[in-house]
Amino acid sequence: MSTPDLLYSDVENDLRASVRDLLADRCEPAALLARVESGEPYDTKLWRTLGAELGTAGLHVPEERGGQGASARETALVLEELGRSVAPVPFLGSAVLATSALLGTDPEREAAAGLLRRLASGEATGALAVPLSTAPGAPFPQSVRASGDGGLTGRVGTVADAQAADVLVVPATGPDGPALYAVDTGTAGVSVSELVPLDLTRRIADVTLTEAGGRLLAGPERAADALGQALLTGAGLLASEQLGIAEWCLQETVRYVRERYQFGRPVGSFQALKHRLADLWLELVAARAAARYAADALATGNPDTGVAVAVAQSYCATVAVHAAEECVQLHGGIGMTWEHPAHLYLKRAKANEIALGAPGRHRDRLADLVDLPA
Repeated sequence: MSTPDLLYSDVENDLRASVRDLLADRCEPAALLARVESGEPYDTKLWRTLGAELGTAGLHVPEERGGQGASARETALVLEELGRSVAPVPFLGSAVLATSALLGTDPEREAAAGLLRRLASGEATGALAVPLSTAPGAPFPQSVRASGDGGLTGRVGTVADAQAADVLVVPATGPDGPALYAVDTGTAGVSVSELVPLDLTRRIADVTLTEAGGRLLAGPERAADALGQALLTGAGLLASEQLGIAEWCLQETVRYVRERYQFGRPVGSFQALKHRLADLWLELVAARAAARYAADALATGNPDTGVAVAVAQSYCATVAVHAAEECVQLHGGIGMTWEHPAHLYLKRAKANEIALGAPGRHRDRLADLVDLPA
């Protein structure tokens, strides 16, 4: 097996520049702080530009299925930049989770192929109707039942980005076994109730279905594998978002301690603070390697993908939280205020820590994958 190249390619650097310029122009901290407290927490115009006009909604979707024909590496790069700005867009729910689930369906099934093209083009926004805390390797959900005529009944809690979705990809158990269905959020029998979130920039909601009409996307032969691959992809790529959070927190903190003076000296010159920031930088370097390897493994179909994802998610989640905590604390009094964006990064990092499996859950899975005793 060849050694993976974890360095950023020229194409990836160009993509990063485009996404970063867009976010710098449309998602600067003052506007972000105002939006998350408004009645429209998601920036739909930014999402339209990012997903449809820049084409990021379908980056890892093959061209023949309506996407850009790139790979999970490019999608991870976008998530890294979204983590740096904690942008309020439904990229994880639509472009990663829902789209990845559809990639596991039969390309000859018209309902699935048509929905995948709509999500990949940015024409529609989707969400995968599973609790955000669901980890790869979890049993197929049993909370939604499908009748023989495709009517869906049940409740799914804490679904990421459901409030912004036009269509839900719903795992359900029917007469023939597990299946995936598409349900339009505007149809009768569908209720999406937003919850009070910790993370103000990524909303969660409870989804209640009462004999809601669903279109079959995948039957028992594909549904469980498609859902499992979507969760694995989501967990692996989420590590890149956590990397972006940690990068912003470290860079912003270094900038601040160089400018903040105490006793006639910049506080960043104090040895204790330098050591803390140096330790955080070392964690960040290791997190970047883990996140990049997970993205590369997903892009290339590496047989060690499960191991790579478990390592990345168990490590990057804790690094992002540590970086955000240091950012708040080393900013002193201003870091504790609502006017400074540091609290948004801490909340996103803490919410991401339990998203798609907590670090301990991934370490347990890693032990199973590499045959470590309990």
